[in-house]
Order: sequence, then C-alpha cells, then structure tokens
Amino acid sequence: MSVVLDRRTALLPGRFEFLMGLYAENYHRLARLFAPQELSPGRYVSSIDDGLDVHLQVLERHPYTLELELTYDLVDEQTGLRTPSAQLRVYTDAHVAEALHCHPGRHLWQVLGPFPPARTVLQHRLRMNGFLTRWLEYLAEQGHSLGTLERELEPPAPVG
Repeated sequence: MSVVLDRRTALLPGRFEFLMGLYAENYHRLARLFAPQELSPGRYVSSIDDGLDVHLQVLERHPYTLELELTYDLVDEQTGLRTPSAQLRVYTDAHVAEALHCHPGRHLWQVLGPFPPARTVLQHRLRMNGFLTRWLEYLAEQGHSLGTLERELEPPAPVG
C-alpha cells in the first residue's frame, strides 16, 4: 500500500533539522581534516605552499566537548585580530560541531543585539555553520590535513 503525502514539504527537512545536519557534517569534516578530538590543548598551525597558514587552537577540553578556535594567519586591520575566525564547540559524544560565532572578539548578542527573535538567531546560526562547512571543504581541497598540522611552540615567557 502506498501512502500519499498531503504536503510536499513533508519530504524536506525543516530549518532546525537542516542546522543539525550542518553540525554533524561540520564534525565529520573537522574530524577528517584535523582530528581535534585527538589533540591536547594548545596551539597548532597547518602550513602548505599557498602561504596562508591555518591556526587551530584547542582552548578547552572536557569529557564530551572541545572548545576550538580556527583562523587564518591574516590580520584584520580594524580589529588587529586574525580573520576569518570561528569559535567552535565540538560535542565528541554526539558527533556534532557548532560554530558559536565567526566574528573575532564578538559574541552572538553583540552581533544580533539583545533579545533577537528566534528566527533571526536560527538564520544567523545557519549562515555561520554553512560558512564553516564551505571553509572546511576549502581547507581540505587546498591540502590542509592532520599531516600538515604541527604544534606551535609556546612563546617564551618574558624575562624579569
């Protein structure tokens, strides 16, 4: 017996389901690219022949989550911070990676303002995580990988 759907949209995922799919895709791309779940806290750099080094910093490591920052070695003239930059939270048990924000030094409330509508927050998260998906794909195509990733030496402590 065949079932006829009343609505064509019943076949398509909603925005929330699509966002959760992006989170899962970002996790798997990130895991294949740099395997951050295997890295200890610290700074790492991936260098290839294009001269644009990628920096990955494992900020915090918890039993089921990682806090990461992914950025290029380009500096924004206005802020003095590396750009583009993405703050990531990786849920190792659920196999999802979420871009928390992609604006250097700014939190979500600073970008969207206080008390934004839920639809605005969801659309912003879709844009950030869509950007992260494309960026991770681009990095892999350029040749960045766990094999090009090296731990950065910590800068020496100031004397005196």
